[in-house]
Amino acid sequence: MSAESPEGAGANNPQNQSDKQETQKAINPIELKDKIIEVLKTVYDPEIPVDIYELGLVYDIQVKPDGSVYILMTMTTPFCPVADILPQQVRERVGAIEGVKDVEVEITFDPPWTPDRMSEKAKAELGMF
Repeated sequence: MSAESPEGAGANNPQNQSDKQETQKAINPIELKDKIIEVLKTVYDPEIPVDIYELGLVYDIQVKPDGSVYILMTMTTPFCPVADILPQQVRERVGAIEGVKDVEVEITFDPPWTPDRMSEKAKAELGMF
């Protein structure tokens, strides 16, 4: 009896080769970054009714062709009560995007966040004009 079952004969099966090629298809970092930004706009600082992207808490997003993602972000203050919750939410939500292989979230306080980093949309939502 052969050690390979008919289902396991994958390397020579044209359907399995096609499936493998599809999953190995190169990631478009620009498209993936756009999806990441949309997802980041669903993560809110619970103390401020504006998402973390519009607040300017996200300093950098890097996407590699293999689907690895690096996000550099900050908090509104080093003593932010959700400093361990927000990065975890970012990791989980970004990690759930199709094509994302892994997510590294780094927190920095250099430069410190200021309200000047907020988008015009965020300032309008908070009545800061």
